[in-house]
Amino acid sequence: MIWCFLCVISLSAEAQKGKYFEKNVRFPEKVTLEEKVEMAARLVPTKQQLAWQQLELTAFIHFGINTFTGKEQGDGKEFPVMFNPVALDAEQWVKALKAGGLKSVVLTAKHHDGFCLWPTKTTRHAITASPWKNGKGDVVRELKKACDRNGMRFGIYLSLLDRNISYYGDSPRYNEFFVKQLTELLTEYGKIDEIWLDGTSEIGIDGKRQEYDWELILKTIHKLQPNAVTAFYGDDIRWIGNESARGRGAEWSSVALVPGCYPDAKKRNEEMRLSVFSRDLGGKEIIDRATELFWYPSEVSVSIRPSWFYHEREDLKVKSLSELVRVYFQSVGCNSSLLLNVSPDKRGVLCETDVTRLKEFGEYLEKMYAKDFVSRWARAWTARQGESKEYTLGKGCTINTILLQEDISRGQRVESFTVEGLVNGTWQVLGKGGTIGYKRLLHIPDVAVETIRVTINDCRKEANISRVGAFLAPKI
Repeated sequence: MIWCFLCVISLSAEAQKGKYFEKNVRFPEKVTLEEKVEMAARLVPTKQQLAWQQLELTAFIHFGINTFTGKEQGDGKEFPVMFNPVALDAEQWVKALKAGGLKSVVLTAKHHDGFCLWPTKTTRHAITASPWKNGKGDVVRELKKACDRNGMRFGIYLSLLDRNISYYGDSPRYNEFFVKQLTELLTEYGKIDEIWLDGTSEIGIDGKRQEYDWELILKTIHKLQPNAVTAFYGDDIRWIGNESARGRGAEWSSVALVPGCYPDAKKRNEEMRLSVFSRDLGGKEIIDRATELFWYPSEVSVSIRPSWFYHEREDLKVKSLSELVRVYFQSVGCNSSLLLNVSPDKRGVLCETDVTRLKEFGEYLEKMYAKDFVSRWARAWTARQGESKEYTLGKGCTINTILLQEDISRGQRVESFTVEGLVNGTWQVLGKGGTIGYKRLLHIPDVAVETIRVTINDCRKEANISRVGAFLAPKI
């Protein structure tokens, strides 16, 4: 069974002390809140989840038949002959993304309209029926090769919804079709790092609602690409709940929200009164009601333009550098990863404005992190609740950004913290926060400080602080 990787806990909480729980922990019956919180502190990511979060920045590429129709949501009735990106240059995409500091790319191999960007054997609604390269082209292959050449990870987005196939809603038949498409993508392009599964809410053309065979889908992924992480309707990466880059003030990676691909997930989440939109998914009040927790870290998705696909009318609406920086602090700086969408135009290239903005963004981050005023020998720290540690920066240091990180390979444990600075001989509060997790950034007004003091106000067990940093981010 595909669910065998979940840790089914039958021992008493006392017998499990000191043990780490990878990806999932199920609480024994009749345990106290204190015992649950102690176990929650020992829930950790898989090595694939950890490697994914360490990337921090991933690119989304929305490209397909919608690029040529001007739509955001196609209806599956488009003519493949419309698809003809005569100057497609995947190398240009990847180099521009890499200049922006992004480490991975996820391509919409098939969006909800059903048009496939690879030469699939499952449908004629694909590039094989287009004039591009006389029907011999393969966008997936071109982008994968460009990623390999430039040392960038590669992932695919495969829409669960398909508005072109007439038997969507005939569940057994459509599941077989979907798994055939998934198998093509996972066997013909080498290593795939991330698989995005999106689009499950629509009723089929025949009026039937599609029931997905999640066990078969996940079994196929785990068999063909065992090191890939699955996102959105997968069980490795959780969508933040909006498309405007608004993270939570307290973002937990260990949450009670059941991944949507698990049996009875909808029912179980309704019983817990939880959804991806909930303000709190892993606090003590949630843990008190929960029977289990999942390591299910969040990903913030947002587009560099107002829309996901390219539209010429939005050429003057590309996000400014200051907007991108704000998004970065609200996502990566709040224990999430950022999935930043860029969209090639009808030619098959990224517009110069987008390329320029990506370059500016990458240069900004490089400059911001260029000088850490906290000595690398003084960063790590194991703290109990209420404990503080001081970090000497040196005379004449002006900072405006503070970085805190936990060693999440040993769990996420900090519930709240305070950072103070020694300013003209007096301690002043520079900032406060809730959770830390993989990374927490505080952006503060410029201040000249000689020493900063970090206090872990509340935590589960002891907090494993892997890094404290202080930086002077450039003005925009």
